[in-house]
Amino acid sequence: MKQINAIGNKIYTLPALLATILGWRIKGQTIAFTNGCFDILHEGHIFSLSQAAKEADLLIVGINSDASTKRLKGDERPVNNQQSRALIMASLAIVDAVVIFEEDTPLNLIENILPDVLVKGGDYTIAQIVGAEEVIANGGKVVINPIVQGFSTTGIIEKIRKLG
Repeated sequence: MKQINAIGNKIYTLPALLATILGWRIKGQTIAFTNGCFDILHEGHIFSLSQAAKEADLLIVGINSDASTKRLKGDERPVNNQQSRALIMASLAIVDAVVIFEEDTPLNLIENILPDVLVKGGDYTIAQIVGAEEVIANGGKVVINPIVQGFSTTGIIEKIRKLG
């Protein structure tokens, strides 16, 4: 029988997550961190998350809050509220923990979590990635995964609008 109620247990506040991380670190487990709005989950997201999960024993995903997503993506976003986005993310087997953050960048999360691996998708340089300096200074590494062309939340929204 599937542990459906375990999904909600993967959504943390930052203080609860830090306590859990302490236990993971005591066990010698490595931690990867990635983040995003993840407004409408699509194949590109799954590829990026799968790549991130390969980098460490555990994967933590930071999700932009509704207010943060609106500031970054515009007044019509997010399509799905932060609790829905967190629940969908937590339902993925490759994700071990989800935390919602209010700021426009995950710098505060990264400084607190100090993951072993910081993973970002896109055409960035390490110098452009928020938190890269802090992770590297702590002995961690930064991995940049390629974007899967043809998949974007904006593209999905535009396609839906054309259907209506």
